[in-house]
Amino acid sequence: MSSASSGPGSNKPRLWTPRHWPAWLAVGFFSLLAWLPFPLLWALGHALGRLGWLLLPGRRAVARTNVALCQPQLDDRARARLVRSHFGWLGVAAVCQGLSWHAGRRRLQRIVRIVGLEHVDARLRHGRPLIVLVPHFVGLELGGTAFTALVHPGMYMYQRIRDPVLDAQVRHGRTRFGSVPVERSDDLRALIRRIRSGTPFFYLPDQDPGPRRGIFVPFCGVPAATVPTLGRIARLAGAAVIPTFARFLPRGQGLELCFEAPLADFPSGDEAADTARMNQVIEQRLASMPAQYFWVHRRFKTRPAGAPPIYPASRRRERRRLARQRAGGVGP
Repeated sequence: MSSASSGPGSNKPRLWTPRHWPAWLAVGFFSLLAWLPFPLLWALGHALGRLGWLLLPGRRAVARTNVALCQPQLDDRARARLVRSHFGWLGVAAVCQGLSWHAGRRRLQRIVRIVGLEHVDARLRHGRPLIVLVPHFVGLELGGTAFTALVHPGMYMYQRIRDPVLDAQVRHGRTRFGSVPVERSDDLRALIRRIRSGTPFFYLPDQDPGPRRGIFVPFCGVPAATVPTLGRIARLAGAAVIPTFARFLPRGQGLELCFEAPLADFPSGDEAADTARMNQVIEQRLASMPAQYFWVHRRFKTRPAGAPPIYPASRRRERRRLARQRAGGVGP
C-alpha cells in the first residue's frame, strides 16, 4: 500500500458509526500533530507524558514494579526519577503516532538517523535470510515505519488492537510502504518461505505471551514468560538475527535506528538457551537507555506455578479469589 492510498476505514463504513467517533477524534488529533516540527513534538510529548504520569496511577504502579524488579541497584529516589522520565518518553512516542501514519520518506529521512545499516545491507544485497530483532523500546513504532520506508518493506509481527478504528489506522501506517503483516496465528511455513526468499522479518519478542505460548527464562534476573520461537524460525529459515533498537534522541534531535552485528552462533539448537540469550541482548541495550524501555507493560504478569502475582491489581484479584474459595464460592 502506498502512502497515497486511502486511509483506514475507507472501505469499512461500519467504522464510522457513532460508537467509534471518540477513536476517530483521537486519530484525527494525532494526525494533525504530525504537521508540527519534530522539536515541538518532542516538547509537547514530554508535557503529555508528565500529565500521563499524574493521571494514570495504574500504569505508574506497573512501571514502578517493573523498575524495582529489573533495576535493583537503584535506590527509591532514582527509580522514581526513572519512572517519571519514562512517562516523558512515552508521551513523545504517543505524539509521534501521526508521523508513523502519515510522514513521507523525505521527512522520515530528516528525522531518523540510521546507524549500522551495513549489517543489514550486506544481507539484503544478496537476498540472504534475515530476522530483525526489535524489542519494545518506546521508539519502536516510528523506527518500524522508518525501516519499511528507508530500508526494506519487509514483514512484521502484528497483534490486533481491540479498537477496530485504531487497529485499522495502525495497519494502514505500518503497511503503507509495502510491509506485510504477519499475525501470531498465521502459517509458520509461509513465513519461513518468505524469509528464505530474502524478505526480512521484523520480529518483536518481549511481550508476555501468557502461560500456553511462553517458557520461563530470566529477564533482568526475574523469570519471565517469553515466546520461544526466535531460535526455531532462525534455524528453519537459515536466517541471521540482527538486534535492532529505536532510540529517541534528546532535545528533539530525532530518532536513531541502530542495527547491531548479527548474533554469533545463533541459534544453538537449545530452545531455552536461545530464548534466554535473546533476553540478554535486550538487557544489554536496556542498560544504556533505561528510560525508553516499555516499563508500563505487565512484563511479568504470567508467573511460574505457585509464584504470587506481583502487580497490585493482580494481587488484589488473587486475594478476592482466595477469599471466595475460603467462603465456599466458585469462579476464577
